[in-house]
Amino acid sequence: MNPLYARMGTTIFEAMSARARATGAINLGQGFADGPGPRAVLEASAAALLEKSNQYPPMIGLPELRAAVADHYARHQGINLTPDEVVVTSGATEALAASLFALIAPGDEVLCFQPLYDAYVPLIRQAGGVPRFVRLEPPHWRIDSAALAAAVTPRTRLVLLNNPLNPAATMASAAELAAIAALCVEHDLIAICDEVWEHVTFDGARHLPLIGFPGMRERTVKIGSAGKIFALTGFKVGWMCAAPPLARVLAKAHQFLTFTTPPNLQWGVAAGLASEDEWVAAASARFQAGRDRLATGLRDAGLAVLPSAATYFLSVDLAESGLVMDDVTFSERLVDEAGVATVPVSAFYAEAPVTNVVRFCFVKEDATLDAAIARVAGWVAGQR
Repeated sequence: MNPLYARMGTTIFEAMSARARATGAINLGQGFADGPGPRAVLEASAAALLEKSNQYPPMIGLPELRAAVADHYARHQGINLTPDEVVVTSGATEALAASLFALIAPGDEVLCFQPLYDAYVPLIRQAGGVPRFVRLEPPHWRIDSAALAAAVTPRTRLVLLNNPLNPAATMASAAELAAIAALCVEHDLIAICDEVWEHVTFDGARHLPLIGFPGMRERTVKIGSAGKIFALTGFKVGWMCAAPPLARVLAKAHQFLTFTTPPNLQWGVAAGLASEDEWVAAASARFQAGRDRLATGLRDAGLAVLPSAATYFLSVDLAESGLVMDDVTFSERLVDEAGVATVPVSAFYAEAPVTNVVRFCFVKEDATLDAAIARVAGWVAGQR
């Protein structure tokens, strides 16, 4: 067997969700929202399934969806894309795989920021690349431009940026993004930008896409996710946006991964991008209220809650909370003894992990959050 995968365990998200299912625990581990998503998207997808073609759509995606993605980013982020610069994928993880497989030659180095989505490192290595890590530290997880510059070597070819950043729940500032852009231009690097959380931002903050910074239009792959925009994670509809010379190569990798994506879901997402801006804004406000509800409950239970500017998540610092245990121990005991599933943030590191931070998902119904808070509070009180 391929040694990369033979040594690999089950992803932490599936592992903790399986524990939650087996024990009946409240699942605040894996990131999916309660609720059905926007009805207009569901109805358009269902109608397309019954009334339109269910044969292979174009490999790079339906023209309607590629045009809708380009128009969406023009309205929301001021990016001037053409439909030919959009490649539809079966979720953002497939877009990441296609981007890395298309752009890495054996021995190329890829700069990554830790903590990171756990798919990044195996995909880089399977493509023949070498990950190099820039470490971010709690509680603010800021990007240090000097540390970033120090990580560049003559073999560096790519920067892989998750912004907003899961699990840290931070958004890169304009200054941080400008430093990354300047580095890419100086060293002739391509940036792969995992921006799936671009619409799940809070407190009035707006997402800034790296592709819009000086010098980045021709050297950026922007990855988005309908699953995150519409809280329909099971749809697995994503896309890669890039200038034509890059997009053509990305499409060649995509064609031998999933080749294409269910056409009815593509039509549904196209309809949603054209009509559901109000739903997306309302969902962000609803998620922010869930964040505040969970943060208040956990603080009242005596836990030190870290800031959350975006994503579906907030984190707790165990050491600052006075709990003498690492994040894996906390997560395992909490699911078994209190019936609440979380995710240890050490799972998001490939080397030298932070071991005192645990991630909670807050995009749940109020009653679910309240029940989880009560269980956590009772359990934490028993540890004092």
